[in-house]
Amino acid sequence: MTRLWNPSRSRALKVLAAAMLGLFVAVLPGTTSPAAAAVDGPPLNTPVSVLDAALSCPGTFLHPDREPVLLVHGTSSTYDETWEWGYSPALRDAGYDVCGVDLPNRAMGDIQVATEYVVHAIDRIHATTGRKVDVIGHSQGNMEIRWALKWWPSLQAQVDDAVFVADPGHGIGGGNLLCTGSCAPAMHQFRIGSNFLVALNAVDETPGSVSYTNLYSLTDEAIVPVTTAPLDGARNISMQGVCPGRTVGHFSFLYDAVAYRLVIDALSHSGTAEPARLPLGTCLDVNLPGVSPSEASTATAIAAANLNAEVLNATKFPAEPPLRAYTQP
Repeated sequence: MTRLWNPSRSRALKVLAAAMLGLFVAVLPGTTSPAAAAVDGPPLNTPVSVLDAALSCPGTFLHPDREPVLLVHGTSSTYDETWEWGYSPALRDAGYDVCGVDLPNRAMGDIQVATEYVVHAIDRIHATTGRKVDVIGHSQGNMEIRWALKWWPSLQAQVDDAVFVADPGHGIGGGNLLCTGSCAPAMHQFRIGSNFLVALNAVDETPGSVSYTNLYSLTDEAIVPVTTAPLDGARNISMQGVCPGRTVGHFSFLYDAVAYRLVIDALSHSGTAEPARLPLGTCLDVNLPGVSPSEASTATAIAAANLNAEVLNATKFPAEPPLRAYTQP
């Protein structure tokens, strides 16, 4: 299956420059076993070599005054397709060391498996830098972040900010419609009332002392009904509550200027994002720094094409993946 990705020349050069600056985090001493294990959490079944290969970080972390940032992409996408044309260069220009993780099977498989990549990434970045990590997710990527922080509680001390962008926190109606028969594992888990979501949201939706910022939009065409978006214990911020009448769709969150301002506000202050701190006139801005209207349109079209291709062609199963044993009392 051919996937579409053709960034503009300027963005392609930025991607190339980033690749030249640093490729993958080196395997640290003591991680030569075929599978990894996180402290105070279940063992990881994915081999360390696979987890390391999925993580990209600068060869050298250049900003010791700020937490490194881990970006986690969503369904049917990759790190490059979601972040490298917009958020990654913007955050680097703003003075942050940026890492990204590629979830397996373009995040169409079991979210419990994909979470192992996020667990390992947070733990590895923390061990490498000796600092807490800021994690930002888009769409399904937020589910991996939340699952990791819930079931690997040691990570709660390794994460400063968790910023959720367009999080399907309590499920989406589209999952229920698409999964009346066989569908991809992640789609089963998106369903409102799925076993996965019941386990994810049980007892405490925002565990630990992590600063949880949750950005959602009343015009997000994927998070329907929008009442599933807010999370107990998070700073829930609707885009229309900040800028009345603003239209922010599911994918346009990735280049919306106001959403980006809120993300930066969360990263650069103690605690969660606070809309009252945004500069006067922020609602007049359109795209995040460095993203042109044509780039935004192209990226949106590519994301839609890849989602459609994955929904049609991903390996399908008649039922939701069983919950892992560690979720049981």
